[in-house]
Amino acid sequence: MIPAANLLAFFVAATVIIVIPGPGVLFTIGRALTNGKRAALVSVLGHAFGVLAMVVLIAAGLGMLVAASAIALTIIKIGGGLYLIYIGAQAIRERRSLRAAMNTTSSAQPVPHRRVLRQSFVVGVTNPKALVFFSAVLPQFVDRTSGSVPLQILILGLIFLAIALVSDSAWALAAGVARDWFARSPRRLEAVGGAGGAMIIGLGVSVAVSGATS
Repeated sequence: MIPAANLLAFFVAATVIIVIPGPGVLFTIGRALTNGKRAALVSVLGHAFGVLAMVVLIAAGLGMLVAASAIALTIIKIGGGLYLIYIGAQAIRERRSLRAAMNTTSSAQPVPHRRVLRQSFVVGVTNPKALVFFSAVLPQFVDRTSGSVPLQILILGLIFLAIALVSDSAWALAAGVARDWFARSPRRLEAVGGAGGAMIIGLGVSVAVSGATS
């Protein structure tokens, strides 16, 4: 069983990375602004299925690798931490993408829900932020003395998914309600993206340092 301290620390780290707007959130916001709340919630569901597929694959493959080699885990941590720093810097540099998402989707044509589900699944299964988190951050919360490593990775991945469902659903509902508020000051969206990028950088530094000293 995963130690309680690991679960708590993982919950905090996962929440930090999830609430920061990423590909899934941008897609959800776009659907909320074009097709309404129902389509946005459908996109949240499709994205969740995509992330679930990623979790299962990583739990099977990465879990065996981590269980077999502590050196492999250290390399994954350092490499993943550096990449998190990179995407955090990208988020700060491209923070206007949230404003662009609002502007470009306001005049778009409605999309059938089945297509939204398929598209959001692809976004989820190819989400780079989730992939880096599962590959580099999640393994450091695994206790190799507490049972099956792949099973622990799967459990932590499902916890991540549950948090993401709540957060993404909140974004979906808020996007429709807050559209006018954001529209009056697009800089508010930029501020969200900039702050999120800084948080990703901080998490990346923490992961890289942890990997270098473990």
